Amino acid sequence: MSTKQNQKILRMVELAMLTALIVVLQLIGGFFKVGPVNLSFVLVPIVIGAVLLGPSGGAFLGGVFGLVVTVMSATGMDPTGVVLWGINPFLTALICMLKGIVAGLCSGLVYKAIPKKGIFGTAVAAVCAPIINTGLFIAGVALFFNDTLHEWAGGNNMLVYIITVLCGLNFLIEFCINLVLAPAMTTIINVISVKKNKI
Repeated sequence: MSTKQNQKILRMVELAMLTALIVVLQLIGGFFKVGPVNLSFVLVPIVIGAVLLGPSGGAFLGGVFGLVVTVMSATGMDPTGVVLWGINPFLTALICMLKGIVAGLCSGLVYKAIPKKGIFGTAVAAVCAPIINTGLFIAGVALFFNDTLHEWAGGNNMLVYIITVLCGLNFLIEFCINLVLAPAMTTIINVISVKKNKI
């Protein structure tokens, strides 16, 4: 078997393993809690994939994440998603898919653009994912579900509601998890890269 074929098979195996990890982490995400807030580790394998497999790998894994969130919204497993799904399933699916794909794609592009990779490059790619994921979710809800957003805010200032309730603590926890796990991600990436080079 040629080196090119080995690398292709290895890429497929890496994508399959990271895909399985994303599905499991998203489905059991509700079990990891600090008070009322879910701890979300699902962006970690997306970032690892974006760094190891490039922007296209990150976009694919982000799409897997978006698809799982869409299914959870359609089946009532995601409390926010189910409300939006009840109003407009197509736009809900569009937001879920777009935010995941773009977060994975941009993590890969950012990592690729940084000349000095290592822990700094991984950390920047890692914090890029929650910023884009949350930012696109808020933009999508504000654009397509503005009336619902006003209703959720209950007459309070919309910007304050978005910052404190809609994204607030969840975003900060996702951001911190990705930043804190950046050294571990770098180690995983380095080990896999060394093994790849031996093939």
